[in-house]
Amino acid sequence: MASSKLQAFWNHPAGPKTIHFWAPTFKWGISIANISDFSKPPEKISYPMQAVVACSGLIWARYGMVIIPKNWNLFSVNLTMSVTGMYQLSRKIKHDYLEDAKPEAVAAEESS
Repeated sequence: MASSKLQAFWNHPAGPKTIHFWAPTFKWGISIANISDFSKPPEKISYPMQAVVACSGLIWARYGMVIIPKNWNLFSVNLTMSVTGMYQLSRKIKHDYLEDAKPEAVAAEESS
């Protein structure tokens, strides 16, 4: 049974014998790099880069579901890219717009 499943995976139109398997597999490197950047200070996060990562991830995740055969590897890597991009954007927005307001509000209350 295991050998038949392995053989079906091997011979699948999006299996390891095709570029449709290896391109998304290597693309996991981008997602892993973005995850490793979670420890990076928010000042060093780029709005344009993370916006591209988030948007392209959504677009290509959708594409992975509409092509025939469905490419679950392509879908999952791009969904991960989108989620990590949105998370990085939320960290940057929180740092730039939400945390800066707190010290100013505290300073205004103290001077009153």
